[in-house]
Parts: sequence; C-alpha cells; structure tokens
Amino acid sequence: MRPNLEALFFLLSLSTITISFKVSYGINICPEIEKEALLNFKKYLKDPSNLLSSWNSAHVNCCNWNGVVCSNKTGRVHQLRLQNYDGFQELGGKLNPSLLNLKHLKYLDLSQNDFEETIPSFIGSLTRLEYLDLSNAGFYGTIPHSIGNLSNLRTLNLEGNSYRSGLDGDSIEWLSGLSQLEQLNMNYVNLSKQDNWLQVINTLPSLVELRFGYCSLSFVAPLKNINNNLSASLAILDLSYNKFRSFAIPSWIFRLASLTFLDLSGNSFEGPIPNISNTTKIQHIDISDNKLNSAIPDWLYTCKDLEFVYFSSSSLHGTISEGIANLTSLKTLSLSWNELSGEIPSEIASLCKLQNLDLSVNKLVGNISDSFGNMSDCFLGALESLDLSENQLSGHPTHQIGEFKSLKTIRLSGNSLYGPIPVNLGNLLSLETLNMASNKLTGNLPESLGQLFNLKFLHVEDNKLEGVVSEIHFANLTNLMDLYASGNNFTLKVSPNWIPPFSLTSLGLGSWNLGFGSTIPQWLDSQKNVWELDLSSTGISGEVPSWMWEIQYLNLSHNHLHGKIPDIINSDLMCLSSNKFSGPLPRVGSDVSDLDLSNNSFSGDISQFLCGIANETTYSLDVLKLEGNRLTGEIPDCWNKWSAIRVLNLGDNDMFGSIPNSIGFLTNMLSLNLQNNKFSGHIPFSLRNCTKLVNVDLAGNELDGKMPAWIGTRLLNLRFLVLRANKLSGEISPDICNLNSLQILDLSNNGISGIIPRCVDNFTAMATKRSFSNQYGGVVYTYYGTGVFAESVSVATKGSESHYDTILPLVTNIDFSNNNLSGDIPKQLTSLVELRSLNLSGNHLTGLIPSNIGGMKQLESLDLSSNSLSGEMPNSFRVMSSLNYLNVSYNKLIGKIPESTQLRGFDSSSFIGNDLCGPPLTSNCISSGGPKNEHDNGSDDHEPSSSEIEWFYVFVSSGYAVGLSIFCTTLILKKSWREAYFEFMEEMWNRVYVYFYIKWRKLTRTSV
Repeated sequence: MRPNLEALFFLLSLSTITISFKVSYGINICPEIEKEALLNFKKYLKDPSNLLSSWNSAHVNCCNWNGVVCSNKTGRVHQLRLQNYDGFQELGGKLNPSLLNLKHLKYLDLSQNDFEETIPSFIGSLTRLEYLDLSNAGFYGTIPHSIGNLSNLRTLNLEGNSYRSGLDGDSIEWLSGLSQLEQLNMNYVNLSKQDNWLQVINTLPSLVELRFGYCSLSFVAPLKNINNNLSASLAILDLSYNKFRSFAIPSWIFRLASLTFLDLSGNSFEGPIPNISNTTKIQHIDISDNKLNSAIPDWLYTCKDLEFVYFSSSSLHGTISEGIANLTSLKTLSLSWNELSGEIPSEIASLCKLQNLDLSVNKLVGNISDSFGNMSDCFLGALESLDLSENQLSGHPTHQIGEFKSLKTIRLSGNSLYGPIPVNLGNLLSLETLNMASNKLTGNLPESLGQLFNLKFLHVEDNKLEGVVSEIHFANLTNLMDLYASGNNFTLKVSPNWIPPFSLTSLGLGSWNLGFGSTIPQWLDSQKNVWELDLSSTGISGEVPSWMWEIQYLNLSHNHLHGKIPDIINSDLMCLSSNKFSGPLPRVGSDVSDLDLSNNSFSGDISQFLCGIANETTYSLDVLKLEGNRLTGEIPDCWNKWSAIRVLNLGDNDMFGSIPNSIGFLTNMLSLNLQNNKFSGHIPFSLRNCTKLVNVDLAGNELDGKMPAWIGTRLLNLRFLVLRANKLSGEISPDICNLNSLQILDLSNNGISGIIPRCVDNFTAMATKRSFSNQYGGVVYTYYGTGVFAESVSVATKGSESHYDTILPLVTNIDFSNNNLSGDIPKQLTSLVELRSLNLSGNHLTGLIPSNIGGMKQLESLDLSSNSLSGEMPNSFRVMSSLNYLNVSYNKLIGKIPESTQLRGFDSSSFIGNDLCGPPLTSNCISSGGPKNEHDNGSDDHEPSSSEIEWFYVFVSSGYAVGLSIFCTTLILKKSWREAYFEFMEEMWNRVYVYFYIKWRKLTRTSV
C-alpha cells in the first residue's frame, strides 16, 4: 500500500503546483460548457473574412480565441468583443441562444456588423451584462422589452445610422428597470411614438450620458421637477435632429449642473435661448439649425471651460460681446448663417487656443483691420481656419494675415474689402484654401502665392484685380485643384509650350486676356481632369477642341467661337451663349441639366431636338435657353418627356403656330419666355397647371382671345407678367390682383378694354422696398461654380425698351398703354409707393389725375399721354424728386403746371395738347390763373377758374377771423385797453349821434 500512497501524494502535489502556476501566470482554461456554447454560437454566424478562425475544437482553451476575454481568476468568459473596426470584415447571420450558457458574461459588443435580423429577446436573459453594444450591427424591428431585465447594465448602445432602416421603440418603459444605467445611446432609433420619453429618462438616477439624436421625437412633455440625482449626474445630452417644431428649448436642460456636452442642433426650436443657466461646466454646445430668434445669452461668456460653440443657422441677432475674451479655452466658434450685426470684437484675436473661427453669412460690419489688425502671437499660432465670408466688412486686408503659423483656410469672400492682396500671404505655407472672391480688391495678383505648395483651392473671382499673371504665379502650386479667377482684368502670359505644375478639376478664367492670338490655349490640353471650365468673355475664337465637349460644366459664352456642336451626352451644364455656333441643334443626353445656346446662329426647327427620342426616355434638363437664334417651325407637342424643365426660353426666333397644350406638363417650370416670335391662337388653358411660374413673357406675338382670368387664380407666384404687343382682348379680371408678388405687369399694345381694377393696391411687391436676395443681384434659378442662370426681362420704360437682369429684383413696372381702357385712374394705384414706372398712355381714361400721386416718390417714369384726363395737374407733382420722364400730353388738362425744378426740366412736348400754362411751356399764366399766349390780341375775357375764386375767399375769411380773434383776446386779457376801447367807442357814439341829430333838425326846419 505504501507505494500507492506515495504515488497519490505525488499526483496531488503536481496538481496543486499546476493550478498555482496557472493562477500565477494567468493561464486559464474556459469551462467546456462555455467552449461548446461559443462553438454553437459560431455555427449560425456568417464569417466571410474568417475572423473567428481561431474558434475551433483544436484550440482547447477558448480564452485564447479571437474576441474572447476570460476572468483571470476563474477562466469564465466575461467579455465578447466581436465589433468590426474597419467596416469590411463584417459578421452576419443569426444570434444563437447558446450565449445563455455564458453565465458570467458581463461585456457584449457586436457593433459595426451586419446581422440583418431583429434583436433576439433572449439577450434580456444575460442578466450579468454590464455593457451591451449592438450599434450599427444591422438589427432592425422592435427593441425587445426584455432588455429591461438587465438590471446590472451600465452601458447600452443601440445606435443606428441614416442609410438603412433600423430599430423602433414601440415603448421605452422597459428602460425604467435599468437603475444602474450610466450611458444610453439610441441615436437613429425611431421613437416617434414616445411622448413620455422624458418622464422615463427621469427615472434613471445614475445616467451620465444620453444620446437621443435623430429619433423622430416630436414632443417634450412638461417636466416641473427633474430627478436630483439625474440633474447632478447627467454630463452628456444629445437630442439633435429631432422634430421639436414650435417648441422652446426646455428650461430644465439649463439646470443640469454637471453638463459638459450639449447638442440640440437641427430641431427647429423656437427662441429665445434662456437667459439663466447653471451649466457652468459646459465644454461643448451645439444649437445650430434652429429658429431661436435670440441674442447670444450673456451667460455663455462666463463658461470658462467652453471649447466648442456651434450656433450656426439659428436666427441669432444682436452683437458679439467683448465678453468673448473670457472664453480662454475656446477652440471652435461657429456663428455662421445668422443675423448678427455690429463689429467683430477685437478680443477674439486674443484667444490663444482658438483653432476654427466661422462668422460667415451674417451682417457684421466695420473695418477688418480694427478687428484683426492687432492679433496676439498665440492667436496667430493656433488658428487653423478663418471664415468671415458673406458679411459687410470693409477696409484693407491686414498685412498681419501673413503671420499665421498654422492657418489652412481663409475665406473672406462676399464683403467690401478693397486694396491689394497682401504679398505676405505667400508665407502661409500650410494654407490649403484661399477665398477672397466677390470683394473690391485691386492691384496685381501677388507672385508670392506661387510658393503655397499646399494650396488646393484658390478663389479671387469677381474683384477688380488686374495685371499680368505668369508662370511664376503657379510655380509651386502642385496640389492646386480649383482656380477661380473670373471677373477680373488679368492678362495671362506664359510660354506656348508651358506645362502647368497642377492638375485642376475646376478652372475659371472668365474675362481674362488669354493671349496666343485669342484662341483656346494649348496648355489646357494637359488638364485632363477638369470637370468645370469657364472661359467666358475672353474673346477667344476658332473651333472648340473635341475633348472639351466632355467637360461636365462648360461655360464658353460671349466669345467668337464657331462651328457645329456635337451631341451633348456626358455634360451636366453647358453655356455657349453669344457666340457664332451654327447648324441644327445638337441632341442632348438624359442627364444634361442646364443648356444655354442662346444668341447664336442655330437654324431649323426643334422637333428633332425635342421629340426625336425613344418613347420611354425622360430627360433631366432643368434650364433650356434657345433665344436669339434662327429657329423656325412650330413648337412640337411632346413636352411630357421634359417635365423637369424649370426655365424655358425660345424668344427672339422665327417660330410660329399655336402654343401646344402639352406645355402644361412642365409643372416645375419657373420661367417661360416665348417673346418676339409669331405664335398665334389662345394662351393654352393647360398653362394653368404650371403653378410655380415666376415669369411669363409672351410679348411680341399674335396671340388673341381674352386675357385668361385663371392667371390671377392659379399662377400665384408670378413676379413678371409680360403680354405686350399681341391681339388680346376683353377686360382685365379683378382676379389679377391676387398676384401680390408681381413686380412687372405689361399688357401694352393689345385690345384690352374695360376699367383698371380698383384692387391694384393688392400688388404689395410694388408697395414694399425692394432689395437683392443674393450676392449675384438677379433672380437666380441655378448656381454653379463658374456663374449663374438668372432671369432677364425686357421692359418698355422712359420711351424706350430696356433689358434687366442683374438689378431685376429692384425693377417695378406697370404698362397698360395703347389699349382701349376707360374710366378714371383708380386712387388705389397711388398706394404702390415703390413703383418705378407707370404707363397708361394711349387709352380712353377720363377724370382727374389722383391728387396724391406725389406719394409715389420712387416713380422714375410716368406716361399718361393721349387720354381724356381733365382738371388740373395736382400740386403733389412738386415732390416727385425721382421723376426723370413725364408725359401728360394730349389730354384735357387745364391750369398752371405745378412749379418745381424737376418739372421745369422736362421738354415742353410732355405737356402739349392741353390747356396748360407756365414753365416749361411758353404760354404764361395771367393773374386770374389761366394761360395767356404772347401772340394773343390781348383779350381779357378769360374767367378765373372756380378753384382760384374759392381760394381767394378762403384766404380773406381766414385773415379776418385771425385778426378779429387777436383783437378780442387782447380786450379780454388787458383791462386798461378794454377801458380805453369802450371809452373811445362811447365818445365816437356821442359824436356820431350829435352829428346826425343836428343834420336831422336842419332838414326838418327847411321842410317847414
């Protein structure tokens, strides 16, 4: 027995030593049941990248398997880390319940995979879980309520994404069971039905992080008392991009004393921002994309830990306080796209940690040197991005701008900066973006810019720069991708064999002198990656090289190019207007969006262009401008294939026939111009379907029939309606007064009868101050890198026709001339105080000129000639200081022309054919007020007008009344005068009495 006892003792000792060694050195073997559980779990997974290749029976210890973490003490599986990091090696398949055999599992991360199934309810039975991350793992459907059983859970991440349908929360009451939860991320989970979400969150006393962004939340229930523990613990709150429309920002948010991160962006919250806040520890705040209509609150400037401020697009107004100097930790300040005004406080330029400053698209004013002329060294060393674009800043760009050490982006475009571009910008060797477009900069382009080897984007377009640009300017710009310099007066001088060091994607040289005999430069052949090219107004001639027709955005307008154009298949936008191209119209591809071939010599009809296509093909063309060519024939009836068109201009051609009914398919159309052709027939009834129309110009055709009443009930967005020089008849419907956006209304040279509608005061756009709505000035339909497609309208005013485009938003005009209108001029017309041109000539109008016509102080042109207006010219004409064209000739006006320097300056022909007198006419007005010709026989049988007599009695009566009142008042107030007056009157009475008594006695004696 002794040998056996010794053998048993040896085995027990060896076992003890082995266990001790494993514990000491962390060598643990997972239990067999857990190993089998993992192998069964793997069976149902899809693993195309073999991430779980180590999960097999040959590897005995599952603790060494990829993604498996075991306890150092027990060898039990504690963690499964199966998240996908790179986005390519995704797991898929199904989750198997064998995970339930991992009784000690505390950490489960399956994020960034692609399981494409609902979350299995058995997850709620892994009761020891403290960390659960199922974010972006392809799960969809309703979140199982069983997750609420995980009472030990501290982190729950169910975040989805925007590009595929994800999880829904039919109820979130189950969250109340997670009493130890600290981090909750449910971004992109659909919680649109959860009106009580806030009350549920208020039951989580340990919550530190709450992310409910993009959850379609639409309601914030009132919360009078927030949980004290939650108020003290919550540090991160993300409610971004929900649907809290018409709600103010909840005040409880600003009572969270531990808050360090707050994101309320994209909710359409309405203001104002609360004036009081306890969030003194805040480090990151984002309330961009809201409708706050608020000033920046003063408490913000006291948050000394603040590092990131995003307040863009929030309808903020007011000024930026000098208190910004307190934010010494600030790294990013974004206040763009607001209504902020005043000057930029110079204290900003002393913030030593500021890396990104974006104040673009506001109404900030002042000299840029006052704000950034004395920048601190630490500010110059820290700043990486400066955006002050689209404000109202002025002054010279400060030369200190060349002293930045880390600056990568400068955007100063859309201001009123003047003077030269600082030469020392060439010192900013980290610079990648320089945008100084749309200012008033002068002088030459500094050669030092050619040293910016990191520069990718250079914008100096639309300034007043001039001079020679040579190869030196581009010497080291090897990374340059975009060069926009159109709208300046540069001359390019490079060698004929020059090969640029860059490979551009966008190039704008509009208005440059390109040299080389005004042909397309040969060096452009090297720019094979260009997809946007502007060579407009450069004076180039010749034919276009074949490779250039493949450019996606091509602007060659206003040159002398000629030849035929090939089919346009691959381009997106092509502007070839004002050249000498000829031949038939090219065919276009289905993806072409903007095509401008106007003012060339294209000929033939447009049937093949529009209708010579397969029946199933539909086109994306957005802008089609073919005006000013030699096109003939009728408009084909196949517009149903071009429903995307927003701008259609076929004006100034030789087309004829009726306007087809299929034009009503263009329901997206904003502008229709068919002027100066030979179209006949009625205005098509189907046009009433084009309710988005802003401009309708059918002038100079042979259209007949009555003016459609539906224009005033259907086309309610109209700003420009031009129907002049047709054969329209009937009356002007009062429905036209519904067009309160109307700026130009031209019905002249037709056969329209009846009266002028009395409701014209509803044209409110003609009564409100006009302004530009964008930096380009005009009514813009399409923006692109090298320019815009803007509206243009021809207006007959001041006796001639003018063409408006850039200043079109400021133009207001009514022209009813040369019709058969009758009745008087409605007084309501004078309420259109911003009207600049009014022409009612050549009608049968009667009655008086409205007496308050002088209230139309913006009126520059007024033509009332060739009517039957009577009475006098109102005296209010004297105050019409803007008037520079006036014609009231050939009416029945009488009396004196009102005296004013403005009226005297007009030619006498503006007043002839009336019974008027006074300057500038040679007929004088006699004292009684009528005209007296110098060659008359001196007859004085002219009777003064009734108005002159009435004014005489008015003045006499007024003088008598004033004198009598002064006399009586003096007698009442001054006793000595009163006594002297009555004494005088008594004496006079006695004398008169005695005189007449003696006379009477003498007469009686004589008679006796």
